[in-house]
Amino acid sequence: MLDLLWLVPTIPLIGFLILTFTQGKLSEVPAGIIGAGSIGLAFVIALLAGIQFIHSDAPFFSQHLWTWMSVGSFKAGFNLYLDGVSLVMMFIITGIGFLIHVYATGYMHDDPSFARFFAYMNLFVAAMLILVLGDNLLLLFMGWEGVGLCSYLLIGFWYTDPYNGYCARKAFVVTRVGDASMALGLFLLFQSVGTLNIQDAMHIAQAQWPTAGGGAGLATAVTLLLLGGAVGKSAQLPLQTWLPDAMAGPTPISALIHAATMVTAGVYLIARTHILYMLAPDVQYLVGVIGCITLLMAGFTALTQSDIKKVLAFSTVSQIGYMFLALGVGAWNSAIFHLMTHAFFKALLFLTAGSVILGMHHEQNIFKMGGLRKDLPWCHWLFLIGTVALVALPGTSGYFSKEEILGAALAHHEGGYILWLGGIAGAFMTGLYSFRLYFLVFWGKKTHDGHEVMGWNLQGPLVLLAVLALLGGYITIPVGKVFPMVAEEEPALMYRAIMIGLPILGILVAWLVFVKGVIDTKKLAGSGLGAALHRFWFTQWGMDWLYDRVFVFPYVGLARLNKSDFIDSIYNGIAKLTLVLHGLVSDTQTGQLRWYALTMISGVLLLVSIGVFL
Repeated sequence: MLDLLWLVPTIPLIGFLILTFTQGKLSEVPAGIIGAGSIGLAFVIALLAGIQFIHSDAPFFSQHLWTWMSVGSFKAGFNLYLDGVSLVMMFIITGIGFLIHVYATGYMHDDPSFARFFAYMNLFVAAMLILVLGDNLLLLFMGWEGVGLCSYLLIGFWYTDPYNGYCARKAFVVTRVGDASMALGLFLLFQSVGTLNIQDAMHIAQAQWPTAGGGAGLATAVTLLLLGGAVGKSAQLPLQTWLPDAMAGPTPISALIHAATMVTAGVYLIARTHILYMLAPDVQYLVGVIGCITLLMAGFTALTQSDIKKVLAFSTVSQIGYMFLALGVGAWNSAIFHLMTHAFFKALLFLTAGSVILGMHHEQNIFKMGGLRKDLPWCHWLFLIGTVALVALPGTSGYFSKEEILGAALAHHEGGYILWLGGIAGAFMTGLYSFRLYFLVFWGKKTHDGHEVMGWNLQGPLVLLAVLALLGGYITIPVGKVFPMVAEEEPALMYRAIMIGLPILGILVAWLVFVKGVIDTKKLAGSGLGAALHRFWFTQWGMDWLYDRVFVFPYVGLARLNKSDFIDSIYNGIAKLTLVLHGLVSDTQTGQLRWYALTMISGVLLLVSIGVFL
């Protein structure tokens, strides 16, 4: 089955081609079968190939398909590389992706662009699979750009609404900033080590950079540039502003972007090139600092949102921050482990939120919900399961992975304690904003009627995801042969109690505030310092405001100036001046030899005078 690995990205790509060239000719049922079935078939092949790989005890499997580029000393093959990390990613992309596709067949029912939606979704999955299975950074970059294109197409899927188009363009432009940084990093890496094959590049860098002159500088420069790409795709500080606006797309695509594909790409990139970051320890620690700051910023912002999907979006930014924190302290296994568990409970939360939105007649404002646990019992229990896993209550999947990250930060001897403090503060915020969302939607005073949206294709994937959200922490991921062994230290009882107790404290505060009403949050957020803080957190700590004034407004101003009549008048004036000067020069061409001789003598005298007097 390993020889059929090439079919894993190919089958979704074929599904995309079929759906693209048969648009308008297929009804919903065959389009849904092709769209979801292609991902399901890819998952089956991935599962069988993965089982064979695990039983083979080989550290990796490489499959050469063809030589993609060969220019001078540069060669890049279209080769697939399977090891423990890419195996986990492949399972997540195809497995969770399949459940999201099945759910989407019900959610997108009666949409006039049903086939187009699944064509984009299939291409998205194919690009992400190429990203994680490529054995060289150029092939990875092709998949990287592919998911960027597909996110643009899917965020702006309902393009007749101008706001959706704006959100799609914003995501495309912001992530392009990171992509440009990553491309420069690839150029510098190839110039330094002579290859973009991931494994070869890391081995050569490990052998040459620590001893060669300027080796530390090269490691720092390359890893910083690659980090620029990672923070763009994974929506970390300072390029996190695009992700909440990505909620403009249909809910299934929100789940696919946030749980199984695009935002995990940056985490995968750093983990895949971990040796380069180990050669630049300051940059590696910076990864952890960025994650720590981002998870706190996103937690406070989630606490102020009124859109159910945006709360979950900022939650994703925060949880990716935990993964970056893990990478920063060298807990590579824990970062991938949390990536997997997060895929389980975040896909569950997004898809259940989609069912709530359908049940509320496409209402997304949580303040127009309330008391829905009786109208939507299935959604209530499924959403609660996803929420407790997100908060990382003991026994859930999120508990196992998040505790590993916090324990690794605590054991990290160079600044890890500071990151641990940020991590446990974020754990408290997670409990607070997550159960704020849960209580406002399913408890409190009922304001509108809702109805349960049923159907096997809507409920089935949610039940499976709920099981994974609860029990996924018991899965052992096969990444031990990929990353270096890290000595694990069991946290002291006091630290463990803090790590478990703070999320529970966050839940208790949410209960007291949003159910019992011990604090009037509307009054608090309506005046004085509370209003200022609420506005500051709600607007992502003023990041959009800052970028608008530093980048967007000046650029738009120059574009408008360039478009104006003033600029045209300058261009016209230059053109007229050129014509006048041309006429004056033309008048000197009289055809008389005496005039030419006089001109030449005058020029000679002028040059002699300059030489004598100057």
